Amino acid sequence: MGRPGCMHPNDVDRKRIERALDARARYRYVSPEVRAEEGGYRIQSPCCSRNVDQSGGVIDIARLEYVAGLQAWHLFRKDHARRAWQFYGAFGALGELLQFLNQDPDRIFWQ
Repeated sequence: MGRPGCMHPNDVDRKRIERALDARARYRYVSPEVRAEEGGYRIQSPCCSRNVDQSGGVIDIARLEYVAGLQAWHLFRKDHARRAWQFYGAFGALGELLQFLNQDPDRIFWQ
């Protein structure tokens, strides 16, 4: 939900993302971390499933980026095999993106 004049990253939206992640459907027993990055936020979490990191280390879950010219939020997923971010989709509001990410119907973020 980019507000006019609101630069990203900022602490207000970072905290909003952190609070929203409490409602996620998967891996509720780990504590994800939201990090500010240029133009957006990176969500990382311990890999408790051991599907991506067999040692259970911290892995990238998602990257959120606000695109001011489009007034849209872009959601990226991590291709762990290639170690690269892949564009997943655009959302008109941060709340809409977070609701989708929390449900993760295709289980491509919370692996």
